[in-house]
Amino acid sequence: MTLTVRVIAPDKTVWDSTAQEVILPSITGQLGILSNHAPLLTALDTGVMQVRPEKEWVPIALMGGFAEVDNNEVTILVNGASGGDSIDKVRFVLT
Repeated sequence: MTLTVRVIAPDKTVWDSTAQEVILPSITGQLGILSNHAPLLTALDTGVMQVRPEKEWVPIALMGGFAEVDNNEVTILVNGASGGDSIDKVRFVLT
């Protein structure tokens, strides 16, 4: 079974696809999400989330926000985000 993952920033949808697994930078530490995860609402810190659609991990830089997990759907609302292949290293300084 797969997860439906959406990463939504104010100016664009960064990711809208299925995935096998997601790792989120929550404010209390890294949080792994698999299929059939319990319902969850969490605040996200600035950091890199990892999405695994198949065998390869895809990094996405997040600038804080919130994530909701419910019924194999992961909805992530963030202040800003950028896919791993287009991360502006000056803008997304991770401390």
